[in-house]
Amino acid sequence: MPHKRKSWQQKLSDSKGHPTVFEISEKQSKRWGSGTCVIPAPMEVDELMRHVPNGRLTTIDNLRKALARRHHATIACPITTGIFSWIAAHAAAEAEAEGKKKTTPYWRTLKSGGEVNLKYPGGIAALKRKLAAEGHNVLQKRKRFFVEDFETKMAVLGA
Repeated sequence: MPHKRKSWQQKLSDSKGHPTVFEISEKQSKRWGSGTCVIPAPMEVDELMRHVPNGRLTTIDNLRKALARRHHATIACPITTGIFSWIAAHAAAEAEAEGKKKTTPYWRTLKSGGEVNLKYPGGIAALKRKLAAEGHNVLQKRKRFFVEDFETKMAVLGA
């Protein structure tokens, strides 16, 4: 019997035992510094993304800072936080396709430096439309896209 792939919503709800806080190893400290690191649960990342209001933005770095505060850790893992935001985005698009109205506004979560995440559902055309509808201007710099003046439109994320 063929293996049925998990839906994005199933992936989002699978915490795999996270959140987990661990001591940063000596090898990792060269990249991350010393202290502790939290690997969040996917739903935690989604929950923070849901709290970004219309007209406001956040970045993966801001999600990481809020997660680190929440878990009293030095940092939140950049890799898993980025992956979980991607899962949250696809789960939201999947839920929207099923007719659900209140889904995660993933287009409001940017990469470092205000860069639009081209791996989010719909690609750049859809993301530009959604951002423009909320009053944001997207500029192209070579092959990358950035929200103009994104720093002035940042949401405050609670811990």
